[in-house]
Amino acid sequence: MPRGDKGAYTDKQKRQAEHIEEGYEKRGVSEKEAESRAWATVNKISGGGKKSGSGRGKAENHSPEIKGGQKGGAAQSQASRSAAAKKGWETRRHKASA
Repeated sequence: MPRGDKGAYTDKQKRQAEHIEEGYEKRGVSEKEAESRAWATVNKISGGGKKSGSGRGKAENHSPEIKGGQKGGAAQSQASRSAAAKKGWETRRHKASA
């Protein structure tokens, strides 16, 4: 099998790579680099190309899928969380007295 041939991959792995590639392209990565990163991620998740079938191979490692997005921090800043908590407290206090 020549290098770069994707024949050993399952349909699910091909769909995963396509979806991951789209995400990289949305973030401004070049098409070629996005494809390369997408297949590297699929390989990291599944351990490379596999044929489907019950009981074949090892369990998938989904940690690479989680790394993107809000990396290393919360979606909200501490100040906005605090403001939301105060607003909620005031709303509950107001409704309790009404």
